[in-house]
Amino acid sequence: MDARFKKGRRYGMTPWVEYLKFFAGLVAILNPIGVIPIFINLTYNQTAQERNRTALMAAITVGVVLGVALLAGERILDFFGISVASFQVAGGILILYNSLSMLQAKMNATRQTDEEAQETAEREDVAVVPIGIPLTAGPGAISTVILYGHKPVLFNQYPILFGGIAVVAAIVWAAFRLAPLISHLLSKTGINIVTRIMGLIMASIGIEFIFAGLKAFFPALAS
Repeated sequence: MDARFKKGRRYGMTPWVEYLKFFAGLVAILNPIGVIPIFINLTYNQTAQERNRTALMAAITVGVVLGVALLAGERILDFFGISVASFQVAGGILILYNSLSMLQAKMNATRQTDEEAQETAEREDVAVVPIGIPLTAGPGAISTVILYGHKPVLFNQYPILFGGIAVVAAIVWAAFRLAPLISHLLSKTGINIVTRIMGLIMASIGIEFIFAGLKAFFPALAS
């Protein structure tokens, strides 16, 4: 058993609770319900069959991007000489920043700028870019996957984490596949309410990451 995994168990962390937090946090940060209005807008000129294909390709993109982030995250940090603690603070700030926009039911510029939105309007195929990345699997989601992959209790538990990513990608596919129905049932107000709830969860995750990073720099905070 990996030493970091043993360390996580020694501090009383329950693996399945952490798996649940990873899954719930990823769903909140991806927030496919909140992306539905943009998905509908970007696919308004597509047939039902084309829209379904776009939904599938976007979900596959999300799964591949997050899977690569999980596998390569540690190597990327090592390559640039970035400590996990530093990345926890930076990633937590990014997630917290995104959550503030979600609490206002707005699209944050880290997902798509006005210039990118204008360029997107000229694209014919929008499944991979921008729907898959960065509108759904944006910097916040990628940071979350990398950071959870480094949690002591979850370290090297890649099969379970990959399974969680696959389930989340399936949720993204289902949300986009049923986008017209969900949009009709929830309306703009309902989607905004869901987005704000997800934003609150995101804010909690961001603060948790920031505090975890600060504890590594200032061990006295852990006492």
